[in-house]
Amino acid sequence: MAQVPVQTIHRDPQLFCWILFPITIVMILTGVLRHYASVLMQSAPKKLDQKAIREQRSLLHGINVRGNFHALSKKSFATRRDALVTAFESGTYLKDPERAGQGQPNPLSDPSSMEGMMGMMKNQMAMIIPNTLIMSWINAFFSGYVIMKLPFPLTIKFKSMLQAGVMTKDMDPRWMSSISWYFLCIFGLQSVFNFLLGSDNAASQMAQQMGGMGAAPGAQMFGPGVDPDKQFKAEAENLAVIEHYSVLDDVEDRLLEGIAV
Repeated sequence: MAQVPVQTIHRDPQLFCWILFPITIVMILTGVLRHYASVLMQSAPKKLDQKAIREQRSLLHGINVRGNFHALSKKSFATRRDALVTAFESGTYLKDPERAGQGQPNPLSDPSSMEGMMGMMKNQMAMIIPNTLIMSWINAFFSGYVIMKLPFPLTIKFKSMLQAGVMTKDMDPRWMSSISWYFLCIFGLQSVFNFLLGSDNAASQMAQQMGGMGAAPGAQMFGPGVDPDKQFKAEAENLAVIEHYSVLDDVEDRLLEGIAV
């Protein structure tokens, strides 16, 4: 079997000093600046409405009772179920009982929702603007450079990711371009940011994206267009149809069977 020849590209050793290190240092400094800029742009947390908190927590209480009914005795579960079903159907926990059946107000007309949207927009702009500037800087000065070779083999599928900006067909996928190094720094410097700024930092872009996609449970339950009254009544129906059983049912017989075996 013929052995595949090793592909060698003669590169200037100064590429590490003038391309790889500057891109890495700029990415780290940009992340630190982004963190402190996000801290400065953060608005003071507003005091939450007591009725809104009660509305969300009461629905979560019903969901938790429904999901863990087997850990309760039959009498304890029946007491909780009857109290929750009565309160949910009568609208006891609604923040605005007079708006029952009308759904949540338009977030564009709600000042608290507008402030939250503005905060998310500020965080997105703090992430998009630096990345756009750095990408333009790399395209202007370092486009088309091959800066390093990875020490482990890769398949051809990684070629488009690692050799962005280098228009070649026969180059080994292990060779990496300057633009690909920039993209790897975006996802690979999170441990550095955690070391410099702590785990709760605004420089981690993946954490920001996850925070943007995963909202709080209360926000998902009562989002725009969701009627809390319908949510409570649906949860009351779910509680009412549960056939209770306990993990302690016949526990003595099961224990004796285990000892006998």
